[in-house]
Amino acid sequence: MSKTRINLDLVLPDVPDEQDACVGRIISAMAQHRGIEKIHIVPQTTDTGAQLCFHYDPAIISIEQVQKLSQESGAEITGRFGHRLVEVKGIRHVRHAGLIEASLGKVPGILSASASASGWISMEYDHRLITNKKIDAELNKLELTILKPVQAIPSSKQLGVSGSGKEVDHHHHDAHDGHDHSGHDHSGHNHSPGTDHDGHVHGGIFGERTELIFAALSGLLLAIGFGLSFVQGLPPWISLGCYFGAYFFGGFYTTKEAITGIRKGEFEIDFLMLVAAIGAALLGEWAEGGLLLFLFSLGHSLEHFAMDKAKKSIAALTQLTPQTALKKQGNDLVEVAIVELQPGDLVVVKPNSKIAADGFVVQGSSSVNQAPITGESIPVDKEPMADPGMDLTLAEKLEDKHRVFAGSINGGEVLEIRVSKIAENSTIARLVKMVNEAQTQKSPTQNFTNKIEKYYVPSVLILVVLLLFAYLVVDEPFSASFYRAMAVLVAASPCALAISTPSAVLSGVARAARGGVLIKGGKPLEELGSLSAIAFDKTGTLTEGKPKLTGIYPTAGITEAEFLETVIAVEQLSDHPLAAAIVKDGLAKLGKPVQPATNVEAITGRGVQANYGGAVIRIGNKELFSEHGASLPKELLDATVELESNGNTTMLVQRDDQFLGSLTLMDVARADAKQSLANLQKLGIKKMIMLTGDNQKVAEAIAHEIGLTEAMGNLLPEQKVAAIEKLRTTEKKVAMVGDGVNDAPAMAKSNVGIAMGAAGSDVALETADIALMADKLSNLPFAIGLSKKAHAIIRQNLVISLGMVAVLIPLTIAGYASLGPAVVGHEGSTLLVVFNALRLLAYRHPFPNQG
Repeated sequence: MSKTRINLDLVLPDVPDEQDACVGRIISAMAQHRGIEKIHIVPQTTDTGAQLCFHYDPAIISIEQVQKLSQESGAEITGRFGHRLVEVKGIRHVRHAGLIEASLGKVPGILSASASASGWISMEYDHRLITNKKIDAELNKLELTILKPVQAIPSSKQLGVSGSGKEVDHHHHDAHDGHDHSGHDHSGHNHSPGTDHDGHVHGGIFGERTELIFAALSGLLLAIGFGLSFVQGLPPWISLGCYFGAYFFGGFYTTKEAITGIRKGEFEIDFLMLVAAIGAALLGEWAEGGLLLFLFSLGHSLEHFAMDKAKKSIAALTQLTPQTALKKQGNDLVEVAIVELQPGDLVVVKPNSKIAADGFVVQGSSSVNQAPITGESIPVDKEPMADPGMDLTLAEKLEDKHRVFAGSINGGEVLEIRVSKIAENSTIARLVKMVNEAQTQKSPTQNFTNKIEKYYVPSVLILVVLLLFAYLVVDEPFSASFYRAMAVLVAASPCALAISTPSAVLSGVARAARGGVLIKGGKPLEELGSLSAIAFDKTGTLTEGKPKLTGIYPTAGITEAEFLETVIAVEQLSDHPLAAAIVKDGLAKLGKPVQPATNVEAITGRGVQANYGGAVIRIGNKELFSEHGASLPKELLDATVELESNGNTTMLVQRDDQFLGSLTLMDVARADAKQSLANLQKLGIKKMIMLTGDNQKVAEAIAHEIGLTEAMGNLLPEQKVAAIEKLRTTEKKVAMVGDGVNDAPAMAKSNVGIAMGAAGSDVALETADIALMADKLSNLPFAIGLSKKAHAIIRQNLVISLGMVAVLIPLTIAGYASLGPAVVGHEGSTLLVVFNALRLLAYRHPFPNQG
């Protein structure tokens, strides 16, 4: 059996990532070919993108045939399937979003659709059956308006944005459209003043507040009519006229939505409420019918207000980036649109203004507020790069003190920045896109409640019909049976159930984004809060990822200054990472420059040798000296063994035949690691494990220092995956925290993959379920605390919504609750779950002093 790997972007050039459904299609298609035994995905790394790994029998099929077949299958799938993420105006509420999903799902060629009450729709479709133009027409039939960006932004393969509106189109190239889908990005622009982009079309003579004003007028007329009914000698028609007015204003939008639903063959909750109100009027119970329509319309308008609050919290992300930048051209500054900036351009940022593009500082020093991107509350000091003309592809690997992000806010000094990414590929643009995608992703609880509704609503309708004929069994008039049936209809309507989960998910995702945490949908939001174990990568996650000089131990008679001077003279000519750490920290300690040694010679795997001060200097591990026949003094050997047992990398220094002493290096734990892990324990995480390729002694030393429950060292990437699989057999839910690159396979096997320091890192943003934008471990307790709060609120909302139904239905059937209490209970529970979910927007870090 042989193996070959083919880059995924060569086979499927425009899929957003390896999670895309088209990847599963090509694997299924290729698996049918004789000689191919197995196909799997190899996640992307810093060096390569995601790859398809083919296990094949060379006796049956050649490597050339494998490559040819994969390209043919990829071309067929690329030409057939497309994806769109589009923002529309006209989605009125969560239940309406469900109707839109159902309607689009019935359209031939649309394979799947997911709509959010916030106005975003994601679709996967088959180009052989439907074109983008036809999809636009279907959206228009549903009375939805595709939002156009105010400012066009050129397309990008990475974001795959489509020009059919304010949308992201992951389709590969649609030849049937008749217009170019080269696209406009939706990030980094502002809606023009007065633009209505609230996601529902409840405008009117009073603008966006029309629905709320109509509800208020309905309540006012209802109260007047009810009061006048007690006035002696007043004609009944006056009170009735007020009730009629209450019906008109309270039922205006309810009737409008009911008619819209009936046209599509859907009998939605608005229709049920309207039937109940008309039924009450037919029985002469105008006051109760008016109360129903007043509270229902008031509930709708307040629900829209509450959902808009969450949506605007997300929409605020798009306002972070300025529209123009001061581009340096020679000695002149020219104001240009940010979409005109190209990698390599020089941009000047004035004090206290927003930074227009991702890049790095080449001149000036300032403190930059990165809170809009990373959630960091303390400004980060920035300083210029030593090499302003460096390769831009290396910008992602620069230290935080040099890098800047579009949307962050400059401090009190002027900065000159070299642009590293075009506007649509900036960190904030990608963050906005992913947050918008996350809004369309359903959580497990939401999928569960959707399934319940499919059976629940028909069951309620059957029950209501049966209750209409109760007078045949019970000794009562038809009017009493009809009234009871209407009361049950109101009591059993699942308004609160429908809104309970999506409102919490939207609020949770919005709050997380504001805090520098990207949560990709309802599923990771819910699962993060139920974790019982977390596995951590070591390097760069729990540790700083860079070795530091941790100890200097000269022998008797040798001063520390003499020792350091000798070591620095030799190591400053070496390109080894450990040498760089020794020189950097050694010079800081020594406080003066050192003349370099001569005749430096690296001894691979052992150390380095050079001439300095008329003597031969050797610096290296124990093996270097044993190979040269040198005998280590017992006290030096014992000290070295003890230091290495504590996880230190120890290097011995010899001058001719005299040992000058030893020094130690270690990848030290992050300053916030110990406190962050302690906070995680307080949040209920029982097991915290380190998975690392480093040696076991190093792993155990760091684990003991920061408070991990277990450390597993000497692990290859596939062994990390096996460790996660084993952990999942004993723990409820498991997360893997890493940098989103080499840890991607282990992340994929965990319930939740969490990437550290994702700001500016394309790989980390793509691979993880949750991305901590700042390179701070202390943001993890915030994310988990928020998730736990969201999980608790979702459970509370389900109890409220289902509990109210469970109480009201028996009471109304038995006649203990009339239409009025049923209305109050029904609408009250709906508003309660919405405002309960909105509490997430005000969520605070559970450990603010460490946040």
